[in-house]
Parts: sequence; C-alpha cells; structure tokens
Amino acid sequence: MTICTIIGALAQIFIKAGASRLPETHTTLQAVLAMAVNPRLLLGYSLYGINTVLLALALRDGELSMLYPIIALTYVWVAGLSVLVFHEIMNPLRTVGVITIVLGVAVLGRGSK
Repeated sequence: MTICTIIGALAQIFIKAGASRLPETHTTLQAVLAMAVNPRLLLGYSLYGINTVLLALALRDGELSMLYPIIALTYVWVAGLSVLVFHEIMNPLRTVGVITIVLGVAVLGRGSK
C-alpha cells in the first residue's frame, strides 16, 4: 500500500507538470490531441494505471476498511513533492492537515487485527 501511495503521488505530480504545459486550445479535439502527445501527462496516467493494478492486488487479500484510509497518505506525499517540485508553500493549516492525516492513519493501523 505504501508503494501505491507513492506511485499515486508521482502520477499526480506528472499530471500537474503536463497540464501546466498544455497550450491554449479552441476546440475539445485540439485539447484532447494536445493531451495525447504530452509525455508528462501520459506518464502520469500510466502511473495511475499501475497504481490501480497494485491497489486491486492489495485489496484482494486485505481489509478495505484498513487499506483504503492508507490511500490518504498519497496527499502527504503530494504535499511534500509539490513543495519540492513546484515550489508551493506549505502554510500552517496545510501542515496541520498533513499531520492529522498521518496521525489518523497511525491510529487506524494500531486498531487493526
């Protein structure tokens, strides 16, 4: 599941990086064609596909109520990577949110079988 959260976060980073490089378009077809040839978007979508396969494998034998909250850790990775890659600001409320997610997953982990 940890690998799923990291791959999911990387997918979101690549999708953001690709989306920020999309040209202005006038039609839906132009927009779709621009997305279809954008390597960063394609990599991001491919990583989401890999993430989906790994998640299905994890859910096959695991408890949904325990594994699904771990996916929230994806936001923790995205928040950190956004600061590093896109130079976004980690304000105090965002920091509290990240800490809350980590503590929530930890509490759920302690309550597992």
